[in-house]
Amino acid sequence: MAKPGKNSLTLEACRAGHYDAGAEYARNAIGKRIAEERRRRGLSQGEFASLLRDFGIRIGLRGYAKWETGETVPNAYQLLAIFHALRPPEGASWLSSGESALNAEGLRRLDQYREDLVASGRYKPAARMTDNAVEYREALLSRLRPSAGPGNFLDEENFEKRFFPADSIPAGADFAVCVDGNSMEPVYRDGQLLWVKLCSGLRVGEVGLMSYDGNSYIKVYGEQTPPPELLPWFTDSEGKVFPQPVLISYNREQYPPVPVHPEKGFAIIGRVL
Repeated sequence: MAKPGKNSLTLEACRAGHYDAGAEYARNAIGKRIAEERRRRGLSQGEFASLLRDFGIRIGLRGYAKWETGETVPNAYQLLAIFHALRPPEGASWLSSGESALNAEGLRRLDQYREDLVASGRYKPAARMTDNAVEYREALLSRLRPSAGPGNFLDEENFEKRFFPADSIPAGADFAVCVDGNSMEPVYRDGQLLWVKLCSGLRVGEVGLMSYDGNSYIKVYGEQTPPPELLPWFTDSEGKVFPQPVLISYNREQYPPVPVHPEKGFAIIGRVL
């Protein structure tokens, strides 16, 4: 058997470090170090979660908090982003132990030393490429999918906050909703994200989010003259007849227009932008 070379890494050498990943995980070493360095930077959890978006990581406050408590662990790329965002003065070694090698004063002086090096102009860090950086905005996403069952899109518990590319959110949008089913193909497909502006009325031909008979639908809004048997429902006290709303699908071969019956409950929730 060939002898290990001068620079070979032997099994004994690997064991010499005595690093115990299981013990580090059990005491949440990574989460504690991230929290410690974040606090040292004077950042709240929400502020740091927002900062991570500049490094390509989209995570909400709840998800970030789980990293610090040890409920979840950042993956490799998330951990690299955290490192670049925090720029810990100890370098990569800051994750190797639950305790800093330097005390608070030592870390302050190390920070100051780094700033002095940068200020000298000889050790200025390379500028980050930001031309292709994507700006994200937080917006509401409905947990309810149209046609998936009864639901009130105005109840707060039916929404969650998500981050979306800022240029994908139309002006005036109040929330996003996912298309459910193929009734609006080929214009809108199953699972497609649509943006909705709350309103109580639609023009004929506009696409809207509407509630009918206990269910919610993305449909084209239409109108027709009510049939004779329903005229009393659409006639006011002065004898004026109002049009009967009709829910229209783009996929008319499988989904014929649905005239709204006044006894089944109908409401316009918003307009699709």
